[in-house]
Amino acid sequence: MSSASSQTQFKPGNQTWRQRNSHGRPLIFGQPEELRAACNAYFQWVNDNPLIEVELVKYQGEATQVEVPRMRAATLIGLCNFLDIGKSTWHGYRRKPDFSEVTERVESIIYQQKFEGAAAGLLNGNIISRELGLKDRREVKDRDR
Repeated sequence: MSSASSQTQFKPGNQTWRQRNSHGRPLIFGQPEELRAACNAYFQWVNDNPLIEVELVKYQGEATQVEVPRMRAATLIGLCNFLDIGKSTWHGYRRKPDFSEVTERVESIIYQQKFEGAAAGLLNGNIISRELGLKDRREVKDRDR
């Protein structure tokens, strides 16, 4: 063994690890209401920051570029980015009994917002239906059988 590696080794019977109060990074949101408030801030941000599409408008021979606000879809990934957490951290909150009501409600709001946006033609229906796991089932029967 080299002298460098022997210096970093703990001595047999070392119990320093027992002094640790917690394992891993502390939760960003200690209470469900803190998470709910942060999620509501995300939903407000989605509302306040629509996507901007530039359209060319022609009137009496003149062309003008006009900025048109378009609905921004709320997404779980967007929420996690807004909250500065990973998707696995979100799922960790979801598994905690105290947070399950908040996470379920938030995911329901995201689902409803995307579904209604697509139904109204404000969002791309094909993309949203795949995102929501909706399928248009059509059975094709083999006539030769």
